[in-house]
Amino acid sequence: MKAKDIAQLLDEPACEHNKKAKSGCAKPKPGATAGGCSFDGAQIALLPIADVAHIVHGPIACAGSSWDNRGTRSSGPTLYRLGMTTDLTENDIIMGRGEKRLFHAIKQAVETYSPSAVFIYNTCVPALIGDDIESVCKAAEKRWEVPVIPVDSAGFYGTKNLGNRIAGEAMVKYVVGTREPDPLPEAAANAPFKIHDVNLVGEYNIAGEFWHVLPLLDKLGLRVLCTLSGDARFHEVQTMHRAEATMMVCSKAMLNVARKLQETFGTPWFEGSFYGISDTSQALRDFARVINDPDLTERTERLIESEETRIRAALEPWRERLKGKRVLLYTGGVKSWSVVSALQDLGMVVVATGTKKSTEEDKARIRELMGEDAKMIEDGNPRALLNTFREQRADILIAGGRNMYTALKAKIPFLDINQEREFGYEGYEGMLELVRQLALTIESPIWPAVRQPAPWKQVAATAETEAAVAVA
Repeated sequence: MKAKDIAQLLDEPACEHNKKAKSGCAKPKPGATAGGCSFDGAQIALLPIADVAHIVHGPIACAGSSWDNRGTRSSGPTLYRLGMTTDLTENDIIMGRGEKRLFHAIKQAVETYSPSAVFIYNTCVPALIGDDIESVCKAAEKRWEVPVIPVDSAGFYGTKNLGNRIAGEAMVKYVVGTREPDPLPEAAANAPFKIHDVNLVGEYNIAGEFWHVLPLLDKLGLRVLCTLSGDARFHEVQTMHRAEATMMVCSKAMLNVARKLQETFGTPWFEGSFYGISDTSQALRDFARVINDPDLTERTERLIESEETRIRAALEPWRERLKGKRVLLYTGGVKSWSVVSALQDLGMVVVATGTKKSTEEDKARIRELMGEDAKMIEDGNPRALLNTFREQRADILIAGGRNMYTALKAKIPFLDINQEREFGYEGYEGMLELVRQLALTIESPIWPAVRQPAPWKQVAATAETEAAVAVA
């Protein structure tokens, strides 16, 4: 990838920072990719496309260190769960065999698994030695008549977020618009209301949580052409250009996709969240607002009223147990504010939230929800998190999996909210799962047990006390 292409991706016009005097994302500094490089970002953005063969072109460690690090689920194909790599060695590099190995890897993937498409992820080593993956992809596509998509995402290009955008750019450049959507099924075509086609960008179906939301969209007559990329199929990505509206679910991941769909095909977009009752309802309203169908608006309000009444009644017993509990939330991006809304719906108090990967829009929403004096955490090192936890007298730490051991060592309740989690929290139904997990965590009898002195220390302390009394 050329330097000017990277510069264009860093200078995203739809980002809030472009309204400042000095626009564009900051160039990555040495060490900035420690939390995930461009290759990692590109792979986790596209890996949930379930019927595609995902081949990592590079040393095997690139694939082994990053594979399956996002707990996305598929309702059908499981090809995306197979780790494929060209496994470049020192001899391949010295002898210039990288492109040949890539061509044979594509051959093996196509002939063995018959995928809908093959995605090739470029990594640092082949990028540095000059492998022309685009030419190899063109030759392989011509040979086997299967789409072969180059994703030039060498890790040294920059951070994980840049990799997300590189992945989105590859989809817009090579995939979107290459196929028309399937015709509506007969039952949908004869429905008493008009069916509208929509996209979701940055929705990854973590722990299957989007399946809590999909039935709501079905009831409203919103056909999801594509979720880029949770539980997606290659042919769905090809049809994204025909949607009437796009919802940007994860604020920073692939903003360039939503913008380019609007510029090229006139597809309007909005940013929203499915975490919490209020935000789920607002997302449904925003679909109706953007599509601008009065009948859809009316049906949306009826559905929201029905669902909110049902879910608030189901949450009431849990609300009494969790009301007033204090939460330290350390995550980033859209979850830095969307989860705040969900917790406030339960009557909980969010004492601070992490903003390391949040945009200016995210921070504005945090202030709107938590007040102008909202405490935002940029530095998430273990000591800072624990100090904040104690200073704010929090009852639970909600963060990503890498913070789990920090919490367990400190003997404080912890709930995983990031991509490694086992439970889905989106939509109205997701709120029930969220409160269940919060209550199980906070009320677990393990916490008072582990905070007590060890039995032998109690015996020693009792002996010392008795001895002191005897001397007195």
